Amino acid sequence: MYDVAIIGSGPAGLTAAIYTSRSELKTVVFEGMSPGGQLMITTEVENFPAFPEGIQGPELMKRMKEQAAKFKAEIKSGYITEVGFSKSPFTISTGSDEVTAKTVIIATGSTARWLGIDSESKLRGKGVSACATCDGFFFKDKEIAVIGGGDSAIEEASFLTRFASKVTIIHRRDELRASETMQKKAFDNEKIEFAWNSVIEEILDVSKDKVTGIILKNVKTGETKTLPVEGVFLAIGYDPATDIFKGKIELDEKNYIVTKENTQTSVPGVFAAGDVRDHLYRQGITAAGDGCMAAIDAYRWLGGIK
Repeated sequence: MYDVAIIGSGPAGLTAAIYTSRSELKTVVFEGMSPGGQLMITTEVENFPAFPEGIQGPELMKRMKEQAAKFKAEIKSGYITEVGFSKSPFTISTGSDEVTAKTVIIATGSTARWLGIDSESKLRGKGVSACATCDGFFFKDKEIAVIGGGDSAIEEASFLTRFASKVTIIHRRDELRASETMQKKAFDNEKIEFAWNSVIEEILDVSKDKVTGIILKNVKTGETKTLPVEGVFLAIGYDPATDIFKGKIELDEKNYIVTKENTQTSVPGVFAAGDVRDHLYRQGITAAGDGCMAAIDAYRWLGGIK
């Protein structure tokens, strides 16, 4: 029997573990399929406090894990196959292992949608990104491309014009899906250009281990052309990792976890932290802050159990 079971081992989950275990709550962390979360595929992190020289994403997560372990948090590998939230104590199963816990903190995060081409995965972190606020600083005075046509794509493109010399928005249709206000924002920005009716066939250049351009295909004519850019930003959406919780707790229309008060979900004693409930900020530091809040909420909830 654990006091707290934490599902997820990114900044939210490990920060929660640091707080709960340091408060002498018996804590177990399930790492899941992607130990360390999205920061494990991030190279240089320059916006996390206390690291003025920057830090590699995997190194940051390694330190968080070591800190949680220092306070006796038990860390388990394995993929969660079933959760039982109908009553407390709650059950969590990995198929080969099952634990019970008085409280649960869900910190499974979300994942960016990718194009799914080989060159994209090979150049991820080397010019290919899904986070403008994380990586925009590295593209000062460079030409870059943003993929997408919704509000988030326009927001990312507009933000990136603070750094880049030119931003080309690549969209597979001949008009944007973004709101009228956001569209006007893009059309009025002299640094933003558009490649309509276009999709990316290839990101160049894997052989040089950096982005040098993209091969675009016109979906109407079939013609291809090369656009020289030094960065590619994906803005085609995120998917929260909540499949296993469907029917167990309340989710919104985009499958993010709904929290009622602070980090409390629709099930008393089950809390949520980080990108699994946050579809606005999606930063390592905001996820860590969320993990802290969830840990304190769980601690206070346990104090109220008779």
